[in-house]
Amino acid sequence: MAKIIRVRFQDRGNLFYCDAGDIPLQVNDHVMVDTSQGLDLAKVIVLEAEFQADNQSKPLMIVIRCANPGDLEQARQKREKEALAKCKELVPELHLNLKPILAGYNPDFSRLTIFFKAQERVDFRSLVRDLSGTLKTHVELRQVGPRDEAKLVGGIGICGYPLCCQGWLTKPIPISVKMAKQQDLALNPTKISGRCGRLLCCLAYENEQYAAMKEKMPRVNHEVATPFGKGKVIHINTLKETVTVEVDDTTRELTLDQLSEKRG
Repeated sequence: MAKIIRVRFQDRGNLFYCDAGDIPLQVNDHVMVDTSQGLDLAKVIVLEAEFQADNQSKPLMIVIRCANPGDLEQARQKREKEALAKCKELVPELHLNLKPILAGYNPDFSRLTIFFKAQERVDFRSLVRDLSGTLKTHVELRQVGPRDEAKLVGGIGICGYPLCCQGWLTKPIPISVKMAKQQDLALNPTKISGRCGRLLCCLAYENEQYAAMKEKMPRVNHEVATPFGKGKVIHINTLKETVTVEVDDTTRELTLDQLSEKRG
């Protein structure tokens, strides 16, 4: 015996009659419904709805099964993609100077958050109003900076691994050009900047170790005593903990143990 229910495909959207057969259901359950566009996710709103068919009535849509976590995730990704596309479509129409980055629904699809970047403050109230009316859900817009954009979008760093901010790095860490200098890196923006265009987060990972090692080493152009006589430091290799010294027009790479005077 057919069990007629009413479902909603979008939050605050229209209600549709469906034939649920003998599938046990409760209000607010999510189900997969066979529609003219293929399988789609719907939410059960009314159980045991009254329905009177007539000659002009379209065939009832059929509930195939209860939705599983995979169905919910797939539906979420589809709706988020459609919402982001709609947002990108409305932005030029409303003459707004912003770039939508990512859209995300909350677990019950009752709220949509769209992250965007902009060079300055933007009055996006008209965009929120149009999106809410089109998508039939509560919409929030949040402006993010370059680092947050990289975290949201993701990608691969120059190290060949996924971005740290998208994985284990849960909050920003203070980074400065001084750290790059401490590690004797060339101050080339393309070499010390990440996907976000800001200084690499990994500059901070070993900074303390570099600082500790350099405390033990003489500085460039300082005079030191070596087994071969006094010489001038022309280069230091922090990782190897060696010093290149010029002694009587001859350069030698020496360890710290070979320097009887570490600072000139």
